Amino acid sequence: MTVPSYPLGDPSASRLAESLLAFWADGGVDAMLLDEAVDRIEAGRILPPVRPAPAAPPPAAGRASAGQPDVSAAVAQAQALAAAAGDLDALVAAIAGFEGCPLRYEGAATQPVVYRGDPRAPLMVIGEGPGTDEDIQGQPFVGRAGKLLDRMLGAAGVSDRVLITNTVFWRPPGNRTPTPAEQAICAPFLERIIALVQPRMLLMVGAASAKSLLKQEDGILKLRGRWFDWRSADGTLELPSLPTLHPAFLLRQPGAKKNAWKDLLTLTERLDRPDRPL
Repeated sequence: MTVPSYPLGDPSASRLAESLLAFWADGGVDAMLLDEAVDRIEAGRILPPVRPAPAAPPPAAGRASAGQPDVSAAVAQAQALAAAAGDLDALVAAIAGFEGCPLRYEGAATQPVVYRGDPRAPLMVIGEGPGTDEDIQGQPFVGRAGKLLDRMLGAAGVSDRVLITNTVFWRPPGNRTPTPAEQAICAPFLERIIALVQPRMLLMVGAASAKSLLKQEDGILKLRGRWFDWRSADGTLELPSLPTLHPAFLLRQPGAKKNAWKDLLTLTERLDRPDRPL
């Protein structure tokens, strides 16, 4: 392609420049990063000097050498710490000192978020993981979704009969859903909370919580409203469990609140009549 040349100030040169600018604008170019053009083809022929890679630091406790969490080692450490905790205060301290979960270094800004509510509650509510508000305040479900959850529990008459926690105890970066590996690492602590509280039943809010605890693959819209038996990893604990919709989902889809309310009514009826068959 030959581009004609024009004397400086020639109107044809201005029209050509405007045409070229319009062409590049239509192509999506909206900024010029350099004052002068660079011959990228010629620049590509010059190879940069090869620099030796820095030596990798030794793996931290609970982490594999490739930078990924060593799940089996972290789970074993969590199991030992959880088993040694004789009460909830000791367990909270054990979680605070635990370094095996990568979320501690990736998403959390302040502290682990373990639980809030009655330590002897007959009902445990288990969510997915803490968010920004929870990370700041150190308690689960204290943001917008938490306020909706509190209103729902209050309307169902169980506000003072519940303990609330999550499947992981540190905020995932960007408030993303916790991964199965992260949940597996925190599972011994969660099971220890259940063992210490001794609730009569569990309410699992959100897909990540229900799938992790019940070992199910179905989505929450299929799981919600159905009773399951949750079993601890060692088989010593077994509790009736009901999945329901996460309050954050209800904030985005207000029309689904009626289904969550049906789930709560089903749960409170079972809670007040624990021996009634399903």
